[in-house]
Amino acid sequence: MKPKYQYQVIIDDIRSKILSGEYSVLEKIPTESALQELYNVSRHTVRKAILKLSNEGFLRSEKGSGTYVSDDYQSKSSGKSNNRTIGVITTYISDYIFPSIIRGIEGKLNEQNYSLLLASTNNDVEQEKKALEMMLSYGVDGLIIEPTKSNLFNPNIAYYLSFKEQDIPFIMINAYYEELDVPYLSLDDVQSSYLATSELISKGHKQIGVISKKDDLQGKFRMKGYIKALGEAKLPFQPEFVFSYDTESKPDLYTNLMDFVAENRGILTSIVCYNDEVGLVVANICRQLGISIPEELSIIGQDNSFIAKNAHIKLTTLTHPQEQMGRDAAEWIIKKLQGNQNLLNEYYYLPTLVEGETIKNLKNDQEDLAPIQAK
Repeated sequence: MKPKYQYQVIIDDIRSKILSGEYSVLEKIPTESALQELYNVSRHTVRKAILKLSNEGFLRSEKGSGTYVSDDYQSKSSGKSNNRTIGVITTYISDYIFPSIIRGIEGKLNEQNYSLLLASTNNDVEQEKKALEMMLSYGVDGLIIEPTKSNLFNPNIAYYLSFKEQDIPFIMINAYYEELDVPYLSLDDVQSSYLATSELISKGHKQIGVISKKDDLQGKFRMKGYIKALGEAKLPFQPEFVFSYDTESKPDLYTNLMDFVAENRGILTSIVCYNDEVGLVVANICRQLGISIPEELSIIGQDNSFIAKNAHIKLTTLTHPQEQMGRDAAEWIIKKLQGNQNLLNEYYYLPTLVEGETIKNLKNDQEDLAPIQAK
């Protein structure tokens, strides 16, 4: 590592430990000698890093005693703006349903003269860490978060505990971390996938596949809804009808899904898709493979997204509150800051079916065959 970057590594690491609570306010940090050994750098580099952190208000040195975590870095950082500021962290910003959610948040905050500080994680926990550190350093008044990889253990739990310790209210949207007792607003994802699967079953489908995202809580719950609907209809759950992917494998989604669809051609009559984005990927694959929708394969999405409304095919889907969720999250934060303690800590929005043109009613074919069989 080049020398000019060594002190920045120390700065970033110590700052992270302060913001996450690993180093508490007024706690003495390791000695210069210990830091030298820990980071394998010179004493000059350690002192340069400590000086920078002291100038930022994170540390203070006492001659003959040592270096301590400062008790005024929070007030110093929160003084960056005279406006009340709400931080917003989402997995993505510019695509799918996220612009609508952010629009709802921004609209409500503007009505109450709050500013918005926005960050995204790209569903990456390291980027989430940086976003949380930015929010803590800035001194936001409250925080709205869409969790990152919500179905996996999150290594950034300490940062959320820091927000709690500092009495900074926050609320999660779309999902939550099961390790934490936190307020959240979410679509009823179990019900969404249950309704999607039930719609197919009601149209006579029995060989129903499902596409699930395994690192997000929505994927876990939407799989649960699919299984629930099959169980109620006394249809078997068949593992070979399940296609799973995660954030890391998403770049290969098209190729891998093409293999799945091709292998199950003539076997599956329908597929419940994780969301509209995936539903349209399946629709494009079907066009490439010459599979007619819905005559040969029925598909149903979820979320009633902007891309579904503007696609080449009218996708059957389920609703998602989107902008309303954003407004509700912002309103919850504002009321919390105003001292209102009588707020719901969890709320589920109920989905409804949006009719499209991607589901075939197989019962019609069965009814047409009945007179022939009777003869």
